[in-house]
Amino acid sequence: MSSPGVAVQLLLLAFIAFTVSGVQKLTVAPVRGTYLNISSTQVKGCKVCTGAGRSRQCGPSLVIKDSAPVSMEFECSRPQDLFRVEIVRNIECTTKLCNGHIIQADSDSLPLLEFNRKFTWNLKASATKAFKIDFNNLGVRQINPSERCPDRHSYTLQAFQATGSVAVGKYCRTGPVGSAQILNQGSFSLDVPAGQKLQNAQFDVSVGEEIKSLAKITLTLPKGTSSSELFSPNYPDGFPDDGVMEWYFQVPDKQKTAIQFLNLTQPRCVKKGTAVEYHSTGRGTSVRSLTDPQPDHIQGKFALKLRNCETDRRSVGSAGLSVNFKVSSSSASSSVSCEVDMSKMDGLSLYVERLRSASVCTMKINSVPKEKITVTSKSKLTFQDCFPEDVQVTATRVIKCSRLKDCPTKPDRLSVPALPPCFPFPLSSVTWTLGPPQGGTVELSSPTELLKQSLPGQQCNDSIIITMAEGDGTPIGDFCPQGAIKTVQIHTNMSVTLSRVAGKALSTPLKHMLSAIFKEEIAESYIFTVYPKRDTPVLLATPGWPAGMKSSTTVSWIVAVPPKMDAHLMFANLSQPKCSNRHTRIRVQRVGYLEEDYSRREDEQAESEITVTSNFYLNMSNCQPERGDFSVITKITLQKSRLLTIILSVVAALLVIFVIVLVAVCVVIRKKKKKLSHQVSIYNPNGTSFLPGHNGFPKTREDNESHVYASIEDTLVYTDLLRKGAEMGVYGEFDTHRPFTGHSDSQKPLVCSDADTDDVPVAVYQQFQAPPLPGRPPSHIRPLVDNVIYQAGSEEDLSPNLGPRLEPEGGN
Repeated sequence: MSSPGVAVQLLLLAFIAFTVSGVQKLTVAPVRGTYLNISSTQVKGCKVCTGAGRSRQCGPSLVIKDSAPVSMEFECSRPQDLFRVEIVRNIECTTKLCNGHIIQADSDSLPLLEFNRKFTWNLKASATKAFKIDFNNLGVRQINPSERCPDRHSYTLQAFQATGSVAVGKYCRTGPVGSAQILNQGSFSLDVPAGQKLQNAQFDVSVGEEIKSLAKITLTLPKGTSSSELFSPNYPDGFPDDGVMEWYFQVPDKQKTAIQFLNLTQPRCVKKGTAVEYHSTGRGTSVRSLTDPQPDHIQGKFALKLRNCETDRRSVGSAGLSVNFKVSSSSASSSVSCEVDMSKMDGLSLYVERLRSASVCTMKINSVPKEKITVTSKSKLTFQDCFPEDVQVTATRVIKCSRLKDCPTKPDRLSVPALPPCFPFPLSSVTWTLGPPQGGTVELSSPTELLKQSLPGQQCNDSIIITMAEGDGTPIGDFCPQGAIKTVQIHTNMSVTLSRVAGKALSTPLKHMLSAIFKEEIAESYIFTVYPKRDTPVLLATPGWPAGMKSSTTVSWIVAVPPKMDAHLMFANLSQPKCSNRHTRIRVQRVGYLEEDYSRREDEQAESEITVTSNFYLNMSNCQPERGDFSVITKITLQKSRLLTIILSVVAALLVIFVIVLVAVCVVIRKKKKKLSHQVSIYNPNGTSFLPGHNGFPKTREDNESHVYASIEDTLVYTDLLRKGAEMGVYGEFDTHRPFTGHSDSQKPLVCSDADTDDVPVAVYQQFQAPPLPGRPPSHIRPLVDNVIYQAGSEEDLSPNLGPRLEPEGGN
């Protein structure tokens, strides 16, 4: 706390002023803890001097830090027209307390009143904390930086960042702004024009919160109708890149608040994007773009966060982000009507439910009051005194097919609808219920971005969350964009729900994230196709994680490994049950190979890491547990192939040996040529030499064509190999022609022409046809016998053609 003697600490200065021969003299003594800065507004003109004789010093500015009296002279008759005075005090906050208050006081008898004056308080808190200024009951209001306050007392808040100072805002006395918090360091200043008396006031300074934004401004809106204008930092210039500014509004009960953007300048973003977020207790978070209509029925306390992107500063004329918006508050009594036409919403039905029974909200559909409203056709909805926390809006659609041959052959896009602009509430989620025919499978694919599971170490941040569950409610998992999963196949009825992370509203239409189609039945309970990317580990969890898999179910991942790469698998968070019937099993088998690379049961010691050298199947199956659960997280990381390195080393060594041998042969030939006297023979590798003078080369067996056959039977050429194969049981009788039943050229993996380029999107690669999983009877129809992988080509092979797959990213 400051002592009574410090109550006028910024300007308790002793002055003696008089004018002699056009020179004005002053004697000042700054209060301890402050310093005085006197500077000229012109480059040339009057100077301020201190000292006398040889110690006299003159210049355009003067800084006085000592509390001892200092005499100074101005070399002009009216220095107040050319000089500006700034009185500065530093206030530092520890983790708990600050060493002062902001106290403004003045005396109307001092000649310093004739100067333009600026009072500045520099404030500093610990690195992770903010300092907080409370404007008490007085309050301040923000104005456009180009405006003036009526009493000509204008306050300025600045934040100090590593990139420079940022003007948080310019304010006048009396208004709704009750407090301001600045992260780490900043300043608060008061500008008073020449001849204006300083009004006495005191503002408390304290340690603030651990805010995640540049600054947090708290406003208390009055009862009744009111409106205030707010401006983004540095307005009308650009807001700092990647910056976040926060305003917190305290709203009286039974009042609604509306936000309206008056002036908006959008930047050209290089990374991320601009956004405005609305946070309120009990209602979650709503994220909107700056060009979207902003909410006009906000009830209760809420926070508004303005987020900037990383902007393109190099382009000529590229503007930064600047926003001027109005906050209006009024009585909560209101009525909103909106006509909704569901024929324009992709077959979806809309559900509106009143959440709070104590609310005065009244909902009507076609003038009929309802507690729950289901909209399936064109209807008129009316909401009386309803607010977002009172109402929940969801959308649903059922997609099913009774017979596979009657099902659509093209995928059905699962897209989020756009609600009419008149609709007062945001959409919280959209759910599709998918019912395949008997003997059918649901296949989900992501046409825009590959998916990833939401897992520890692989969370979904600020994005869409896709929740998948079986028809009985058994969870499959949570997914989001920017992953490695291309398709998901489920053998039974299921539901897909799209929502925002952390309850954020689906306030804007989204491009379709998924497509669904019904296909033939699969042998597994679940099949995922995965395309890992170089330098990006992929985490894959058993369905329903962290809960265990359902009893007697199987899951397979078909993983594409790029050429010249190996896949490193690590099994983490492995939980094994005690089985009452059969065993759990983890298998790894390369595509096109009969033998397994890895196979472990729950009662066997399992390696935690293995390496696979090509495309492979990862298969897991659960037993009937007596107690405990079966769950695994598999981490897949791509590495450069060790086999390729060995081959390249061998080739390089052979090339060196070949060069050495070639050089040696050349040396021997030269020596033989030197020993020839009169005749020169031509070397023939077949052993025949001839002398010059012969009419042409002597005919060899190759020349006389006596050895050439018109045709050769395959059995004559491959008889030994076929006989040995028959003895081993690989081939049958080889005198019978059998048609070729292997994969055609179109089914072979095709190497991308741009495979050597890093970070190329997966979608640009050529496609190849993935071979089906090793055949086995459907696990969900008939139990497996000791979880054996049945060999491909068996009579019970029901594995479908999994469709085209993209060549994954990889290369050198």
